[in-house]
Amino acid sequence: MQNERIAVLGAGSWGTALANVLASNGHATRLWAYEGPVADDVNANHRNEKYLPGVDLEPSLGATSVMADALNDATVVVSVSPSHVVRPVMQEAGELMDGSRPLIVTASKGIEIRTDLRMSEVLRDVLGDETAGGCVVLSGPSFAAELARRLPTAVTLASNDADNARRVQGLFQNDHFRLYTQSDLIGTELGGALKNVIALAAGISDGLGLGTNARAALMTRGLAEIGRLAERLGGEGATLAGLAGVGDLILTCTGDLSRNRTVGLAVGRGENLDEVLAGMTAVAEGVRTTEAARDLAERHGVEMPIVGAVYSILYESVDPRRALALLMSREPKPERWS
Repeated sequence: MQNERIAVLGAGSWGTALANVLASNGHATRLWAYEGPVADDVNANHRNEKYLPGVDLEPSLGATSVMADALNDATVVVSVSPSHVVRPVMQEAGELMDGSRPLIVTASKGIEIRTDLRMSEVLRDVLGDETAGGCVVLSGPSFAAELARRLPTAVTLASNDADNARRVQGLFQNDHFRLYTQSDLIGTELGGALKNVIALAAGISDGLGLGTNARAALMTRGLAEIGRLAERLGGEGATLAGLAGVGDLILTCTGDLSRNRTVGLAVGRGENLDEVLAGMTAVAEGVRTTEAARDLAERHGVEMPIVGAVYSILYESVDPRRALALLMSREPKPERWS
């Protein structure tokens, strides 16, 4: 495939790891960092010690804190900012694109607060259908630190434009990063966003010392909740059985590198949520997504009791053991219902 000029907008751990893959695959890749010192570290030391410590980056990977420089002549733009700033970042990017229409990829996982829009919907709202209508969603079980160390990783690409998905597949795929394509944006994005809420629940359970039975139950029933909402909104159940669903859920609920599980563990052990978040460098997306997920569930009449329990713990100061007791005392049901 012909090498392309690619702008990666967002220099957190995941954005840096993805930019590094693209640079290692021979593409002219420029990483935009909101923080000037992060860009300086990438350029001077081929490191991003703030967000991806201990990883040597490709010497060809350039970084900048000037967005116009990153976007100059870009044929592909990868949006990978935290979900709560995707809108302002991509609004600025859209103004700088000045009529050009690069291929848009979104690798942020979350749901926008108040609008309840998925990230691809935010991009279409900001950039217009002509630019972002055929965008490609990248999601799946992937810790940035492992991908950056060239450990085997597999994810999925979803788009309503099959040619765009295959083009992105060719940009990223190599001997340690494998990407599959499909067309279900709704299931892919909801799976990637909502698994963070279930990871919070699993972490809280582990923090309370409730055992692996409880964690397995939360994961399994959490996946059922995600599936109910995804199917109500037009997603496909099969997607949740794949990398963007159960694959990402397993990783985030059990992996030691999971930020959302880490937050849940701390809350379950009695630590203050605000203090836990203040002590983190990276963003735990599930905290904000919990609010949006509860709103989506209520708006569409989908019962999501685990999401509701996490919301009550994080936003209503309900004691975690009390929230669990309420979950366990719900009316008995068949395992499969809608």
